[in-house]
Amino acid sequence: MKLRFDYNNMMQDSIGKEGIKPAALAKNAALISAARETVLDNRGKGWQEWCDLPFAPAEEIDELISYCGNIGKQAESFVVLGIGGSALGPLSVASSLIHLHHNELSREKRKAPKLYVEDNVDPERMASLLDVLDLKTSYFNVITKSGETSETLSQFLILYSALKKELGVQEAKKHIIVTTTIGKGTLYDVAVSEGFKIYGVGKGVGGRFSVLSPVGLVTFAVLGLDVKAMLAGAAAAAKSAEESDVTKNPALLTAFLQVEAMKAGKNISVLMPYADSLKYMADFYCQLWAESLGKAVDNNGKTVNVGQTPAKSLGVTDQHSQVQLYTEGPYDKVVTFLAVDDYRTTVVIADDKDVNACDFLKGHTLNELINAERKATEFALKKANRMNYTIYLPSVSEETVGELLMYFMYQTAFAGAMLNIDTFNQPGVEEGKKATFAMLGRSGYEAKLAEVNAAVHKKEYII
Repeated sequence: MKLRFDYNNMMQDSIGKEGIKPAALAKNAALISAARETVLDNRGKGWQEWCDLPFAPAEEIDELISYCGNIGKQAESFVVLGIGGSALGPLSVASSLIHLHHNELSREKRKAPKLYVEDNVDPERMASLLDVLDLKTSYFNVITKSGETSETLSQFLILYSALKKELGVQEAKKHIIVTTTIGKGTLYDVAVSEGFKIYGVGKGVGGRFSVLSPVGLVTFAVLGLDVKAMLAGAAAAAKSAEESDVTKNPALLTAFLQVEAMKAGKNISVLMPYADSLKYMADFYCQLWAESLGKAVDNNGKTVNVGQTPAKSLGVTDQHSQVQLYTEGPYDKVVTFLAVDDYRTTVVIADDKDVNACDFLKGHTLNELINAERKATEFALKKANRMNYTIYLPSVSEETVGELLMYFMYQTAFAGAMLNIDTFNQPGVEEGKKATFAMLGRSGYEAKLAEVNAAVHKKEYII
């Protein structure tokens, strides 16, 4: 792997009694080994089909790159309709790799369509999107793994109706791509009957683990990103997850450190990128970590209510809003820094002779400043005996982003195995989905509607 991992500040040697004893690795060797075997033995099976995504057949990837690349040449705007992993995956990766003000550039400078990721059903948001889109030059990827997601289906109905009104039925169909489970769900049935281009999501690829499937790859190919380099990076991370020596297996090692931290009451995991390009990677991580590890019962049916609440923070911005809490508040957090060795540009701080101040800044670069601030925050946390570790990216590229994505997924899977939970289900989410269906009058949910209506809110507790 090109990524590097510095976990000094997770250990007692560095931060004292709040850290983990070096002997903990040997003491828990059986737990670590069993977790590794559980995850590796199930690669490509059940809900671990995501493990195979970096190794998709070359002909499938070539077709996707060709078809979606052609859309990228035609489209002025490309719109992702999805929610959860269907939106966070494409958004986090695309934001990492395109210009930070991509949509504001001219077409000549962008060399790709504008990108809009619509992950909510706020009516004002939909109206605002329609205000800025030219439907004649807009293309859409409608993504729902189940094919039944209410939010995405509602977005689709609104926009497909608008497209048909603007372009006519036959032309409108050419502007829609559907990404869903083949042979299952309402969206798949509609896509077949309407003749939309369809890309499949494997039945064992959950939404939060789907970014390296067509859920993400369609968008990346439309934008002209190097899909093959991204998959190669992911493959390298998958290979590293096979290492039996835990000290050479970053995903396994950091999963263990996080689980040990949870046992010690560190129930909040902060991801803090020191690069605006990686800002939305924290959102991706938050969903992956929260939905996978927040579980009421373990695999034996025992009530455990485990999990570690993820939080997102951005360096340097949140040094001025959150780090006070991290250094002096409760000892309940682990902070993971994302550091970048080489940014894609260098900006020199002007040595303005007319400004008789700030001499300590003049002649330095913003690159130096942001890394100095990261190291300073790390130092402050270490001095306050707070757990933290750093993941270094040599640069932000398709290859390193692919590595980071697969690392996060394997880390999550290993942690779930150590906690003895079902990492891949989401019963808490499903309950809300069923209640929504019921309140909107979907057939078959009458009993659930009665249950929802019975949950009376007492008037004396409303002010």
